[in-house]
Amino acid sequence: MFTDEYWNKFKAILLSVRIYDKPTLRQTVEGIFYRMRIGCPWRDLPATFGKWNAVYKRFNAWSLQEKLMGIFQELVVDPDLEWTFIDGSIVKAHQHSSGAAHERETAIGKSVAGNTTKIHMAVDACGLPIHFSVTGGEVHDCKEAPELVAKLPLAI
Repeated sequence: MFTDEYWNKFKAILLSVRIYDKPTLRQTVEGIFYRMRIGCPWRDLPATFGKWNAVYKRFNAWSLQEKLMGIFQELVVDPDLEWTFIDGSIVKAHQHSSGAAHERETAIGKSVAGNTTKIHMAVDACGLPIHFSVTGGEVHDCKEAPELVAKLPLAI
């Protein structure tokens, strides 16, 4: 849970990416972070965060509007670019996570392990994230590395 000090700082970031200050904003954001940290299904979100469906819908809306990426970019402040590291991690996707007909890219690939997603991340010398991309699990790091390097801030 956020302390009041951290919440005030984070609230300013939320407002900068055009997330409106509603009476339940803190409760919703803490519910999203709780779910990401614990890894529970949305339906198992404790009632203290409000209705699970409302938190889920807010998370999806922010994700589709790329407001979550805006929050990430606001949190990348003054990276130590003496060294930059790039690596990828494969995440196994649930067996029911793909197959539905829609036009959006899902970043779920087929590999020997089944349905997988790969997170490619660039970090600074302190190990703090600078930029990331999500692809299908079969995409090799070498194919995604040039795009990650191109999006890194220039060292001054």
